[in-house]
Amino acid sequence: MDSVRSGSLFGQILSIVDRKRFEGLVQEHKTDRGAKGLRSWDQMVAMLFCHMAQARSLREISTGLLCCEGKLKHLGMAKAPARSTLSYANGHRSWKLYEALFYELFGQCRQAAPGHRFQFKNKLLSLDATIIELCASAFDWAKFRSGKGAVKLHVLLDHDGYLPCFAHITEGAQHELKVAQTLELPKGAIVAMDRGYNDYHLFEKWTRQGVYFVTRLKDNAAYFSMEKLSSSETGFIRQDELIEFEVFTAGRKIKETYRRVEIWVEEKQQSMVLLTNHLKLSPLTIAAIYKERWQIELFFKTLKQNLRLKTFVGTSANAVHIQIWTALIALLLTQFLKLKSSFGWSLSNLVALLRWNLFTYRNLWKWIDAPFDTPPLESESNQLTFVLDSTPP
Repeated sequence: MDSVRSGSLFGQILSIVDRKRFEGLVQEHKTDRGAKGLRSWDQMVAMLFCHMAQARSLREISTGLLCCEGKLKHLGMAKAPARSTLSYANGHRSWKLYEALFYELFGQCRQAAPGHRFQFKNKLLSLDATIIELCASAFDWAKFRSGKGAVKLHVLLDHDGYLPCFAHITEGAQHELKVAQTLELPKGAIVAMDRGYNDYHLFEKWTRQGVYFVTRLKDNAAYFSMEKLSSSETGFIRQDELIEFEVFTAGRKIKETYRRVEIWVEEKQQSMVLLTNHLKLSPLTIAAIYKERWQIELFFKTLKQNLRLKTFVGTSANAVHIQIWTALIALLLTQFLKLKSSFGWSLSNLVALLRWNLFTYRNLWKWIDAPFDTPPLESESNQLTFVLDSTPP
């Protein structure tokens, strides 16, 4: 049967990962050096199982795989890892292997990604960060606030397929701006972000590099109007003008011309002021780009609600990093399936159905197009022969 030849759905998902390239990354990061029994591949499979099966502890990962012992060969594993062995691996093997694998998989996934929904050809990106809360007593290295622990996940979302093209993990107290200042963005890209990223030197740097941004203007920003492009007391676009900032930083004036677009938000019955350095797009497009920034909020919501990021199976910094990076890898793999499918999945539904069918033997690429179809059975003639042969004399 085709389903038997295909192996389990989980095994076929793992086959998306180029095993030869994975072993190359293992050699590069030396994560299998001194390994006794549990290879890096086995560790990765176990952690992906943690996310996709929603295992809440090392014990659940170990016993969950153990009860599927006969099916593990399709996953490239010899046996299920012991709880203590997986704990040691998560605590001591470098998380940088999974960071490298994440970017390797992103390169594969973006080939299947469609373009964004706008007519302009510029790359559209969203930049934001989210707090992942941790228990301060158990994760004493994760400094955040008094009595609280956390790490912060910084993400740059590519709107071509809504794939994360950059991720970085810091302590919870790290300001988003410090990460934004280190980014190297492609010329012509448009970055949508909230006003937590307001920084005049960052705006200057990106403008000189040919990188565009759309964000909200701070209420206390000091500026003067250079040219009124449009103005209206009614309608969606209330004002569109060119401005310069009246700001002196480190003994010099911030010199660039920016664009201030004021829009009316009907739901809140108040205006919202946007800032951009793109001087040619229509104000309606500028407003639509900022609204599209909501996709990164949905990304964080999907990541936290559907993958194992509310409880952690290890308390060391290395173990937490591994769990977050493998969650991002699991999300990339799921998003890749969604992009390849003609069914019209929501990502949360796809994650849920995969969780219930991880060890179902179906052809993955047929299943994602028709998940509720009855799987093919052996021919009726074979069943009839069995019935006749089993009839007592």
